[in-house]
Amino acid sequence: MPQPYDRVFNFSAGPSTLPVSVLEEARDGLLNYQGTGMGVMEMSHRSKPFEAIIQKAEADLRTLMGIPEGYRVLFLQGGASLQFSMVPLSFLGEGQTADYVVTGAWGKKGVEAARLVGCVNVAWDGKGENYRDVPAPEALRLSPNTAYVHTTSNETIQGVQFAGDPSFESPLVCDMSSDILSRPVDVSRYALIYAGAQKNMGPAGATIVIIRDDFLARAPQNVHPILDYRVHADNDSLYNTPSSWSIYVCGLVYQHLLDNEGLEGARARNEAKAKALYDAIDGSEGFYRGHAEPRARSKMNVTFTLPNEDLTKSFVKEAEANGMDGLKGHRSVGGVRASIYNAFPQEGCEALASFMKDFAARNG
Repeated sequence: MPQPYDRVFNFSAGPSTLPVSVLEEARDGLLNYQGTGMGVMEMSHRSKPFEAIIQKAEADLRTLMGIPEGYRVLFLQGGASLQFSMVPLSFLGEGQTADYVVTGAWGKKGVEAARLVGCVNVAWDGKGENYRDVPAPEALRLSPNTAYVHTTSNETIQGVQFAGDPSFESPLVCDMSSDILSRPVDVSRYALIYAGAQKNMGPAGATIVIIRDDFLARAPQNVHPILDYRVHADNDSLYNTPSSWSIYVCGLVYQHLLDNEGLEGARARNEAKAKALYDAIDGSEGFYRGHAEPRARSKMNVTFTLPNEDLTKSFVKEAEANGMDGLKGHRSVGGVRASIYNAFPQEGCEALASFMKDFAARNG
């Protein structure tokens, strides 16, 4: 079935596909937003129209995620990569230790940044198995009186994902960049959640931070203002010029999700999409091999390898010729990576699954 506007099936790991209806509405807001005579990218972030945009975006995100009272929602910049530094700069004090659970490349980057600030204990590291799994709770080696425990809910490169919300007595910080809004989350278990927008909720540029008030109160007073969560909270995310266009589109995505059964609906759709691909892997009699252990398989990034590199290159090339783009796996894993975030259509997963079966039959 042809896609609207002759669009391909975009399996990119990010920036990634957005709902066509959101793109159409954003297009209308590009030139003249609601009769203001200017587009959202052109208007002052101090103006009444943009104030309404960011306030509605926050309210809708709170509704979607069920964010309790006692949490602040911040729209920042710099992606998860800046959060790798902002978190320890704010919450890893002198003489303290932070625990990091490393399930893939992004968790590893978080450790590297935190070690520039203070003492880090790697409570679990899946490197020995090339990050194919997530740990059982009993496998974690946590520090006594840790400043916080940091996890990555979904690793885009290796395609591993925690099945639910971990539970710790210590403050829990989580990088949810690649699976936020893909399923319901118990926000009350987390002291701080952060996520880049460019995979599940909008274009690149905005970074969402959800931070509990009592954790925010621990932030020191001597952090540079642009790196200070308290400054951003006190200024309602408008301390400096925000990524206004990205925030606007994020708001459209939030409304789109609310209009389509919320996060329960997103979870059901994402599970169905992932099942189509994992069934094709498991039914291939070993031609395709999933990278992640079955219990840790990501619903967002399906990673698998083929028997050899020549077949992998042919697979990616033929898939692209058939309107399926962005399937080449990351060099650290090889093979194929199909990123199927919220807005990726079911038809695309079915098309890839069908192609996988045909390719295996011709080359197995």
